Formats: sequence, structure tokens, C-alpha cells
Amino acid sequence: MGPAELVQAAAMARRFYLEGKSKIQIAEEFGVSRFKVARVLETALERDLVRIEIRVPAELDAERSDALRARYGLRHAVVVESPEDAAVDAPDPENLGEVAAGLLGELVHEGDVLGLAWGRSTIHMAAALQHLPPCTVVQLTGVYDAGTTDRGSVEAVRRAAEVSGGEAHPIYAPMLLPDAGTAKALRGQTGIARAFEYFDEVTVACVSIGSWEPGISTVYDMLGEDERETYRSLGAAAEMSAHLFDAEGRRIGRDLGERCITVEADRLRRIPEVVAIAGGRRKAEAIGAVLRSGLVTSLVTDTAAADHLLAETGPGPRPALDRADPDGE
Repeated sequence: MGPAELVQAAAMARRFYLEGKSKIQIAEEFGVSRFKVARVLETALERDLVRIEIRVPAELDAERSDALRARYGLRHAVVVESPEDAAVDAPDPENLGEVAAGLLGELVHEGDVLGLAWGRSTIHMAAALQHLPPCTVVQLTGVYDAGTTDRGSVEAVRRAAEVSGGEAHPIYAPMLLPDAGTAKALRGQTGIARAFEYFDEVTVACVSIGSWEPGISTVYDMLGEDERETYRSLGAAAEMSAHLFDAEGRRIGRDLGERCITVEADRLRRIPEVVAIAGGRRKAEAIGAVLRSGLVTSLVTDTAAADHLLAETGPGPRPALDRADPDGE
């Protein structure tokens, strides 16, 4: 069983064995058939997940996972225990990538198109992949620096394709260009145009989230100080795949997208499953902003970020489930 299956099985078992809910009630809550609930409960018993208490691997926090899923209307939420000695400004725990790799093993099916955006967490995830069904893998954003030998996102695409035995469609271009004209010209190049053609066919995507701060947002680090301040004055709180968001999840600085090699926001919203990988207290507000954007459906995070997200007042709408656009577009 992968991490999402373990978390869901634990949640259903808790409803059934501890809260006394019927299989029909559980099926209605999780949006599945009662026969599916019965199979999950049987598997939970067979796999020794259920005795008198509900048990999952120590690194997974099933209760926070379920609470986070319900709060934001996520399809899957997997919360990993944060290191006890982790500092507030610590980077994303590397084991988020390992857990995300297990989640992708559940979500990707034969014949799917897997999209990978640039990000340290997605690179860690790709490195941890052990199994994927045969699928096509496409890069969703340009690279951090096309002039370096370490093109993390290109290597992540190659690694995922190698594991799955499918085709790889990398993008050999920077994420951010000096002007819109240069970006447009690059999008027309054969290899890049071919990758873009796959964007509408992506069935599962994996993205990272950054705060609008140095060292935590790729785009922030690529811009000059004047541009950083301009977007900060517009309320920039988060960045994902070169798209900027304010604290309410509304997109800002759309002019930046004209200079970027990246999947468009409306295409991301049409992808059936978009998994975000991000953790740490320093990214908690940014994660909340992106969840409110309605662009992602699932989240792999840690307890430090989850505690902040669960403490936010008022759950409001469930944007991830509804794929609601806070801009109303």
C-alpha cells in the first residue's frame, strides 16, 4: 500500500471502528462506493493496519493528513513527521520526496502522461522513484539555469522516464527569459514546442511551492531587486511553476508569465491530478495560498506546515476539490 492508500485506509477504519459510522456514511464522505469501503476495511485488517488501535508507519501522521484533506478539500493529503530539531528556516525535509515518490506510484497508471515542474522537492522525488507504470514524462517548466551542467528538472524527467520505461520530453531552456519576445521565440523551437503539445494530455502533475523570499522561490532568486519589490507590493505570497499568488490564492504579476517557459495556469487547472510537494514552517503561508488557488488537488507536506494550515481560521470553500478559481475566471 502506498502512502495515500495507507492514510485513506486509516481514516476509514477510524470512522468505522472508533466512530461507529456505517459503510454507507463513509462511502458518502469519501465519494466512493460502499463496496470500496468494505474492500479497504478488509485490506486494513489483512495488512495488520487495524488491531485495537489504528496504525500507520511512524513517519506518516494519519490524523493530520485526514484533517488537512477535509479542511482544504484535497483529494489526497499526506503529512510526514517533521524532524524534532528542525529549525524554522530549515529547507523542505528530503523525505517528502520519498513519500511523494510512493504517492506517484499509486496515482500514475499505464498510459498516463506525467508532468514534472522544476523544484528541489520534485527533483528529490524523482531521485527516490522505484516504480512507475509505463507512462510518458514531460517537463512542465524551463530550468533554473540552462547554462549549468546540473539541469535538475531535465534529469528528473529522464529519471522518471527511465523508471517507467516511457518517453521523456525535457525542455532545454531557462524558466525565465529577459523579455516576452525571447520567450515566445523559444516556445516555437521544435523540442520545446513538442513538450508544450503534451501539456493538454498530462493526467498527473508534480509541482513545488515557494514563498516570496530569497532561497525559497526560484523566480524570486532570478529577478532583480526592483522587480522583486514590484511583485511584493502587489501582494506576492507564493510562487508555483513561475506563477505568483497573493495570500488569498489570486494570481498576480501575470506579465511575468509572458517571459517564462512554463505550463499555463489554465492548463494546470485542467490536469486531473496535481500533486504539490512542500513543507516546513517557512513555507506554510505559501502552501495555504496555493491551496486556495484551486490549482492543486493533492499535497505532500510535513507536520510543521500542517499545524499552521490547520490552525488557520475558517476553512471556507474547498478549492482543491472544486478546482475553484478565486479570480472567478
